[in-house]
Amino acid sequence: MADLSSRYLGMNLKNPLVASASPLSKELDSARHLEDAGAAAIVMYSLWEEDLLAEERQYERFMHHQALGHGEADSFLPSQPNFQSTLDQYLEQLQSLKAHLEIPVIASLNGVSEEGWTGYGRDLQEAGADALEVNVYYVAADPEETAADVERRYLDVMAHLEDAVSIPVSVKLSPQFSSPLHFARHLYQAGADAVVIFNRFYQSDIDLDTLSVEPQLQLSDPYEALLRVRWAAILRGALDVDIAVTGGFHNADDAIKALLVGANAVQLCSVLLKQGPAAVTGILQEIERWLDDKEYESVTQMQGSLSHRNAADSAAFERESYRAVLDSFTPPPGVRY
Repeated sequence: MADLSSRYLGMNLKNPLVASASPLSKELDSARHLEDAGAAAIVMYSLWEEDLLAEERQYERFMHHQALGHGEADSFLPSQPNFQSTLDQYLEQLQSLKAHLEIPVIASLNGVSEEGWTGYGRDLQEAGADALEVNVYYVAADPEETAADVERRYLDVMAHLEDAVSIPVSVKLSPQFSSPLHFARHLYQAGADAVVIFNRFYQSDIDLDTLSVEPQLQLSDPYEALLRVRWAAILRGALDVDIAVTGGFHNADDAIKALLVGANAVQLCSVLLKQGPAAVTGILQEIERWLDDKEYESVTQMQGSLSHRNAADSAAFERESYRAVLDSFTPPPGVRY
């Protein structure tokens, strides 16, 4: 029986399958089901700095602005000794998961300011997080903002976190950087222990009846995994940084491909929301069966064997494959041009 263990963010995982940030981590029971199904680690649902800032402003208005101009009303201000903020709830859930699960728990922080990243990062570390995954969900819509400005935003975040926390930190990247390899190298130099490829930008839709712009939740499709596999192959060996892939991984075949090109961890989300935690068990069984069939002794043995650096045809990950794919197209039966 093959050894499924993998190493990610300085942690020895029993296998490479990690439950990505999702609502499943909001309840202890569902998190336990993920562990029982075989998940090697769990990334908590994201803590959004915007929510915390809005909550703080609302609380400030409620508690301290009511008596403006009415000094005699100070004694009538409501007392909130049991008020529990969103941050308090998140830290409490993190502590609960750590107390009841044996697998590592990775906190997820989605922030917008330097102060938010560092302050909340310390809170998450003190609450017991084994590692921190940071997500700079940022759409560059300002025509005056350069590509270098966008990259600097990420690098500043990483530099501040490097000074603030001692636990491992991964950075979730967008696929829209012009030179992902170059940028990932700078993130590693700034202190990132891993990169997570790639963040999915949810797209807004337009209602043609109301002419309003509406957010749309679209779960991932297996085809999306190919982009992650390609860039994991290019990153592996070029940088001494761990790689996690996320987005489009719904079955064992795609997970195996990611491991072959060099991923340390495969994050699952949409497949868990669609099929439940039991999907982890099925994928693990298929990976183990494939390893045995191919006579691999371990996941570690096969990791990176088909990376850009090690592949017999490295050009297949580059421009050459573009021409070959286009030339291979044949029209379906009955279609005439």
